[in-house]
Amino acid sequence: MFNDQVILITGGTGSFGKEFIKTVFQYYKPRKLIVLSRDEQKQLEMRQLFPEDKYPSIRYFIGDVRDRDRLNRAFHGVDFVIHAAALKQVPACEYNPFEAVQTNIMGAKNVIDAAIDNKVKRVMAISTDKAVNPTNLYGATKLVTEKLFIQGNYYAAGQTVLSCVRYGNVVGSRGSVIPLFLEQRQTGVITVTDPRMTRFWITLKQVAEFVIHCLTQMQGGEVFVPKIPSMRLTDLAEAIAPGCEIVFNGIRPGEKIHEMLLSDDEIHRTLEFDDFFIVKPEFDFWREKHWENGRRLPLEFRYTSDTNTQWLLIEELKQMIPELESV
Repeated sequence: MFNDQVILITGGTGSFGKEFIKTVFQYYKPRKLIVLSRDEQKQLEMRQLFPEDKYPSIRYFIGDVRDRDRLNRAFHGVDFVIHAAALKQVPACEYNPFEAVQTNIMGAKNVIDAAIDNKVKRVMAISTDKAVNPTNLYGATKLVTEKLFIQGNYYAAGQTVLSCVRYGNVVGSRGSVIPLFLEQRQTGVITVTDPRMTRFWITLKQVAEFVIHCLTQMQGGEVFVPKIPSMRLTDLAEAIAPGCEIVFNGIRPGEKIHEMLLSDDEIHRTLEFDDFFIVKPEFDFWREKHWENGRRLPLEFRYTSDTNTQWLLIEELKQMIPELESV
């Protein structure tokens, strides 16, 4: 469905954006793929990664989701928007709360308004497990983002459809703990916040393919949640730096011991499929007919990183991290 279409991704120079663009061109031939971001240096680096002679349909827009006028210009003639721009670092958001609100909440509102005004067909927002029962500002802003995108379907009146994808920690993304562990292993001491800590784990390629799949299936108002494995942070440390001493230095502000991908309050309106869940909106614009093969979950079901039935072992973690091929 993306052949000869115009796709735009906000925050497109990030880890997800690069993998998404690579995956799109692996399967489709879009008429244009627009990368919108505010960092000219990262756009320059991306031009080198995707040279114009091989990717003539890629366009680069300098812009910020805080700037509605710029979004309105960028979204003109666009068919699909993936909204990935955000402030994502938990400590940075805690220390700069007003900036987090301006980018993650007001920026999301601007994306929705510009998409509706320009009659964009489909818009997908990238969310996080930290939006579920949030304990930090980053998660709280992403919860608001989800609410805005779901409710945005009322304003769009079916002309533009909006949904969200929510997933856990991404292997190899910026801000991942992996680069820190790789650096620390040279010293023989690895710092871990808490011995109990668990996280959901997914690769960039899996994320990109899941987002594309959801874009093709979305009806508007759903929150898509992939079925992904969990890992223990101590196992990740052992995979990256076997034999090194592990020092526990305490939980950071706003951090959780375990993450959730479905809240207890969402279970009654969640449908299960073989590889993912969808959380249904609680509004009358949504119709379940498209998802009639979905299975309802028992009310006692919990989808948290510590109660997950899928777990990554140390050897599996090693195979997921390219830097460990020689370890």
